[in-house]
Order: sequence, then structure tokens, then C-alpha cells
Amino acid sequence: MLEDKILNYFKKHEEGYVSGEELSRELGISRAAVWKHIENLREEGYDIEAFPHLGYKMISIPDRLTEVELKWQLKTDIIARKIYSYKETASTNDTAYNLAIHGEKEGSVVIAESQTAGRGRMGRKWASPKSKGAYFSIILRPDILPKEVSSITLFSALSVAKTIREMTDLPAFIKWPNDVLVNNQKICGILTEMNAETDKINFVIIGIGININTRKDLLPKGATSILEEHGGAEISRIDVAKNIFKNLDKYYKLFKGGFIGEIIKEYKEFSNFLGTRVQVAHHDTKIEGYAIDVDRDGALILRMDSGLNERVLAGDVLMLR
Repeated sequence: MLEDKILNYFKKHEEGYVSGEELSRELGISRAAVWKHIENLREEGYDIEAFPHLGYKMISIPDRLTEVELKWQLKTDIIARKIYSYKETASTNDTAYNLAIHGEKEGSVVIAESQTAGRGRMGRKWASPKSKGAYFSIILRPDILPKEVSSITLFSALSVAKTIREMTDLPAFIKWPNDVLVNNQKICGILTEMNAETDKINFVIIGIGININTRKDLLPKGATSILEEHGGAEISRIDVAKNIFKNLDKYYKLFKGGFIGEIIKEYKEFSNFLGTRVQVAHHDTKIEGYAIDVDRDGALILRMDSGLNERVLAGDVLMLR
């Protein structure tokens, strides 16, 4: 898109002015066409002023999760090499899944300002208020067995929790396997889906929904946002998403390099459930015990009242005390 090219040109000259003649020459279009595209960008929320004899200057950008804004100076090797940005989609996971089925490359991201049918684990609905959070899905094609995919869920949660801590003073923790909490309220959910055969994964979709500038009245019971926990101060959604991409890129490269032990060690440092008595519910089954560890496959290790250890691969954790 020509407007994307104009934005990138402004970004490269953000300290100065860009003349209409310069843009016309760079893009190979008339100055009247340049003006038309500038007007389109203004309608999208970009504050671009025109100064006589000097040209155009970008004053401010809207906090919109577009490919141009998200990729600007983003230094990742795998994650977000390609970004598909939507104002609205039913589900970023579904869109990413369809892209992956048709051969979309590893690391590609589908991101939307809102979802009409966002979902979490076990088919639960995920609230996706427009332009308040970050709702995105990432395509990965790891050379692993299906049983190893839970490790991807773990480092995805770690990437989000670490980003929140790095960008704010909020005490973000992980509740196994992949809920990110602040003050015991859910701030992010992660849904991992895969397309696999018996001994091979074709692709994995990591869906991440994080509540950023979302007011309490737009959130379900038990949920919170960075805005609510950070004294009502808004934070750049662009910066949050970009930093999650950077952390995901770092941990995925560690994962592919065989350093899962390092990831699990850091994951446990961000966990708030180890050493507590928990109940794990999975379908119609509930078991209780003390959460004592997370193993290399991402399984939760429970010390049962019998003294034996139980290895749990999936379920909802309720901390009892």
C-alpha cells in the first residue's frame, strides 16, 4: 500500500519535514495523489501537519496495531517477520489456522483490533473490546512430537509475564499452564492449537489475548488489565505487542536450540502456584494435591495425600491455600 510506504518514509525522516514533491518523486505519483493519501492517513488517526515552504511533518501516530507500526525497528529473527493486521476478525486463531493450512511461513502473526468470536481454552469466550487490548495469533512449525507442544504454551506465558514486568512495575505471575495474573486476576489468556499427525506436528497456532487499556466494566468477572492495575494510566499497545514478539522470539530460539531446561527454570520463577495446595479440574475429573514442580514436558507434578506424585498434563488449576 502507498500509505504504508508514506508512513515508512515519514519514520525515516521523523526529525524533519518531508515535501510533497519529495514524496511524489519517491513514490512515482502526483502531488495531488500524495495529498489524497495524506488525507487518508489523517482519517486513520495520524496527526500530519503541512507547513508552508517546508512540507509535511508527522506529529503523532495512533495506537493502532498495524504492520507498519509493529514492524518498525522490530529486531526479531522468526516472530513477526510477516504481520496480517485486521480492524476486526472473528478469531485470530481461525484466521492464522487457515493461513497455515495454505502454507504460510513460520513466525507470521495475525493481529486484530477486535474479535467477534474470540475464544480461550475449553471453548470459553474471550472478551475482545475494540482497540483496548492486543489479540493476536502466531504460526509456528517446530520439528517436535505432538507431546512436546505444551512447552510452547509455557514459554508463551513466560513471554507475556516478562513483558508486563519489564514495561511496568506490576507483579505478573503465571498460573499453570498459561494464565498470566496480576494480583490474582487474569490479565492474559493463551490458546494453543495444532495440526498434527501421530509422530509429527505440521504447525502450531499460539493465540494470545492481553488486556492492556481495557476498563473494568468491559472485562468479565475475575479479569483485569494493565490500565486498571497501573493507576488508570494508558500504555502503548504497540510497544506491548512488540515486546511480546521480542520475548517470544528469544524463547522460541532457545526452545529450538534444545535449551528447554533454561526456559522451565525461568517459568517456575514466574509461577505463583508452586508450593501451594491446588485442585486440578479436567473435564469431569478433579484431583487435589501440592504443586511441587513443572517438568521438561510442561506437566504439573502434584504430591498427593498418599505421598505419591501425580503427573498432570492438562486442566484448570484452583489454588486452595
